[in-house]
Amino acid sequence: VAEAQTAADTAQAGVGAAQGALDQVSARQREADRRNADAARRLAQLEAAAKAAHDEAERLARGVTTAEEARAEGLEELAELEMRLAEAEYSQELESEPTTEARDELAAACQAARQREMEAGLQVRTAEERVKGIEGRADGLLRAAQRERQERAQAAAQRARRRRQASVAEAVSKGARQVLAALAASVELAARERDEADLARVAVDAELKQVRLRVRELTQELDKLVNSVHGSEMARTEQRLRLEQMEQRAMDEFGVETEALISEYGPDAPVPGEPPVPYVREEQEKRARAAERQMQQLGKVNPLALEEFAALEERHAFLNSQLEDLKKTRRDLMTVVKEVDDRVEQMFASAYEDVAREFEQIFGRVFPGGDGRLVLTDPEDMLTTGIEVEARPPGKKVKRLSLLSGGERSLTAVAFLVSIFKARPSPFYVMDEVEAALDDTNTQRLLTLFEELRQSSQLIVITHNKRTMEIADALYGVSMRGDGVTQVISQRMREREPA
Repeated sequence: VAEAQTAADTAQAGVGAAQGALDQVSARQREADRRNADAARRLAQLEAAAKAAHDEAERLARGVTTAEEARAEGLEELAELEMRLAEAEYSQELESEPTTEARDELAAACQAARQREMEAGLQVRTAEERVKGIEGRADGLLRAAQRERQERAQAAAQRARRRRQASVAEAVSKGARQVLAALAASVELAARERDEADLARVAVDAELKQVRLRVRELTQELDKLVNSVHGSEMARTEQRLRLEQMEQRAMDEFGVETEALISEYGPDAPVPGEPPVPYVREEQEKRARAAERQMQQLGKVNPLALEEFAALEERHAFLNSQLEDLKKTRRDLMTVVKEVDDRVEQMFASAYEDVAREFEQIFGRVFPGGDGRLVLTDPEDMLTTGIEVEARPPGKKVKRLSLLSGGERSLTAVAFLVSIFKARPSPFYVMDEVEAALDDTNTQRLLTLFEELRQSSQLIVITHNKRTMEIADALYGVSMRGDGVTQVISQRMREREPA
C-alpha cells in the first residue's frame, strides 16, 4: 500500500508538471501566431523589393537547400517518432499500465530528434547569417525580406514543434491519469485486504484469548487437585509416622508390645483407680500433661549428686578462706594508703606554707609596694586542692594573674619559681631566658635574687642579656664557624668564692 501510494504521488506530480508544460506551450504558440501575422504583413510590403535581389538569392539558395534537406530529414524522423509515439499511446490505452522501458525508449528517441532538429536549425541559422552578409553587400531590402521569410519559417517550425510538444504532453498527462487510476485501484484493493486481515486477526485473537482463559482455569483446577492429593498423602504419611513413633516409644519406654498396650490400656479398658473409671480422652490428656510438668520439675536423677555436693562444699570453704585473706589484705592496703595520704598531705601542707611565705616576701621585693600571695582552691581537701596565684602590683587593683601584662606575668612566675627554690633548696638550678620579657629595672631585681641563690646553689642560666652575663662566674658560648662546624667557647670571668 505504501509503495502504491508513493507511486500515485509521483504520477500526480508528473500530471501536474505535464499540465504546466502544456500551458506554457499553448502560450508560446499564441505568441508565435501573433508574430507570424506581423511577419506576413511585413513580408507583403517587402516582396516588391525582394524581386530585385532574387538572382542573388538563388545563388545562395543552394546553400540553404542543403540545410533544408537536413531539416527535412529531421522532420521525417520526427514524424516517424510521432507515429511511434501515437502507436505507443494506442498500445498504452489497450494495456492497464505502460512499461517503463517503452516510456524511456520513446523519451530518448524524442530527445535525439529534438537534438537533430536543433542542429539543423543551427545549420540553417549559419546559412542565414551568410545570406545576411551577402544581402548586406547586395541590397538591404533583400536582406530584410530574406530575414522575414526565415522568421516566418522558424515561427512555422516552432509552431509545429509546440503542437507536437502539446500532443506529447497531453499523451503523458493521459498516461499519468491512467497510472494514477490504476494505483488508486491497487491502494483500495490493498486497503480492503488489510481490513479483512485485521478482522480475521481480531477474531483469532478473541478465540485465542478464550482458549488461554480456559487453559488457565484448567491449570488452576489441576493445581488444586494436585495440592489436595499431595496434602492427603502428606497427612497419611504423617499419621503413619506418628503411629510408628508411638509404637517405638511404647516399646522403648515401657517394653510393651502394641497389641498388649492396646488391650490393657486402650480406650476400651477402664482407667485403673479406686474405683476404676471409664476412659475419657480429654481427662486423660489433662492428667498426662500434669504428670509431664511434674516430671520436668523433678528433672533427671543424678547418681553423683553426693560427690558433687561434697566437692562444691569444699570449693566453697576454700573460696571463703581466700575471700577473708583478700579482705584482710585490702584492710592492710587501705591502712598503708591512709598513711601515705597523711604523709603526702603533711608534706604538701608544709611545702605550701613555706612556698607561700617565701612568695609573699619575694613578690614584695620584685614589686616594691605590691601584694602577692598563694591561695588554695579547696583547703578542706589537701590531696585534690588547686593553687591560685593572686598578684597585685603597685598602683593596680587586679589580683588575678591572667589580668596582668606580659612582663608582669613573667616576673610573677619568676617570683613563684624563686620562692620554690628558697623553700626547698637544690644544688643546681637551670633557667632559660627568664629575663627576656623584663625591662632593666625588673632585670636588676631578678639579678639580686640570683645573687642570693648563688650563695647556696649553682645557677646555670641561658641568656642573651649583657647585665646577666656580667654577674656570671663563667661564660660558655656556642658559635658556628665558616665551615659549618659548631664550636663551644668558654671564658671564666672570676673565681667563685667558696660557699
